[in-house]
Amino acid sequence: MLTFEILKTSEETGGSTPSRARLGTITTDHGVIDTPIFMPVGTRGSVKSVSVEDLDHCKVQIILGNTYHLYLRPGCEVIDHMDGLHSFIGWNKPMLTDSGGFQFFSLAKLAKFTDAGVAFQSHIDGSRHVFSPEKAVEIQMILGSDIMMSLDWCMGYPASERQTLEAVNKTSLWAKRGFDFWQEKGAVNNLFGIVQGGMYKPLRTLSAEQLTRIDFPGFALGGLSVGEPKALMYEMADHTLPLLPVHKPRYIMGVGTPEDLVELVGMGCDMFDCVMPTRNARNGQLFTSTGTLNISNAKFRLDKGPIDTDCNCYTCQNYSRGYLRHLYKSRELLSYRLNTMHNIYYYLDLMEKMRAAIRDDRFLAFKTEFYAKRQT
Repeated sequence: MLTFEILKTSEETGGSTPSRARLGTITTDHGVIDTPIFMPVGTRGSVKSVSVEDLDHCKVQIILGNTYHLYLRPGCEVIDHMDGLHSFIGWNKPMLTDSGGFQFFSLAKLAKFTDAGVAFQSHIDGSRHVFSPEKAVEIQMILGSDIMMSLDWCMGYPASERQTLEAVNKTSLWAKRGFDFWQEKGAVNNLFGIVQGGMYKPLRTLSAEQLTRIDFPGFALGGLSVGEPKALMYEMADHTLPLLPVHKPRYIMGVGTPEDLVELVGMGCDMFDCVMPTRNARNGQLFTSTGTLNISNAKFRLDKGPIDTDCNCYTCQNYSRGYLRHLYKSRELLSYRLNTMHNIYYYLDLMEKMRAAIRDDRFLAFKTEFYAKRQT
C-alpha cells in the first residue's frame, strides 16, 4: 500500500491569500516521489520523442500512462506477456495510469454511459468494447501501475446542473464498485478516487463527500481545464481541495500551465499531469523563467544564446536558440527531442524550486518572484 508523509505544511499568511502549500513524499513499490510533483504524460507507453534516459536527466520521478490507449494497442495480452508496463517500456520508477474516463469524454460521439459502465467504439478500427469500473481496475492491474485511477464520468464545459449531477452519481457508483473489486483482488498497488462535479460548488461538495466515504489511498480532482475560464477553474479547485483528506495525496488531473502549478500548489495540491510541456515543445513553444518563447520567431535566427540562461537542461547547456530554430523550421526530428527535454526539465525544476520554497517557509515570496520575473 502507498504511504504518504507530509514533511511540512506552509504556514505563511502574508498577502491576500494564505498559503496551503505542503511538502511530502509518496512511497510506492517502484520508489519514492517527492511532492508536489509533476508527471509527464506517456499516453501509449512513451513520453513522445524522448527516451527513459532523457526522462532521468530531466529529474522525472513518475510518468503517466493511458489505460484506454494501451488497452486498444498493444493490448493487455502483449503487456501481460511482457511482465507489465514497467518492464515493457524499460521504466523502473513509479507510474500512474488513468482509467480512460477523460478519453470517453473527448471521444463522446463514440461512447455511451450507463450504470454498468461505458460502451464505446475504438477510434482505431471501430470495434466495440465496454469498460465497467471493475474492468478498468483489472486492466490497470495487468499494466502494473503503482497508482491506478477509478473509472469516472468527466463533464465538459458548459454542462447543465442536471447532467453534472448524473455524472457525479455515476462516478460515485463506479468508484465503490471499482474499489470493492480492487479489494477482492488483493488491493494490488493503489487505487485513487476521482472527484467530479463540474463547475457547481454544491456538486463538488457532494462528490467529495461520496468519494471520501471510501478508503482510497488518494484522491484526484477531475473535470477541470475542460474549457472553463481560468478563474473558474481556480475557484473550483480552491473550494474542493480542502474537502479531501489531509493525510492522503491530492491530485489535479490534466492541469496545466506553469502559472497553474504555482497557484494550485499554493492551494494544497500534491500531484499534476498535463500534455502541455510535450505537446507545446513539438509546436515550438518553449517555457522559460521569463515566459513562453516561440522558437520559430525570426529574431532567433542568429541568436547564440540558450533557450533560458537560468536552465541547466541538456538542451540549454549544449544548443543555441539559432540552431534550435533551424531544426524546428527544417522539421528535423531532433527538434522534437531537444525541445521536449527542455520543457520537461523546466516543469520538474519548477516543482523542485517550489518544494525548496515550502521547506524554507518562503512559498509566498517564491510566488511573487515567479510572477515578477515573467513580467520582465
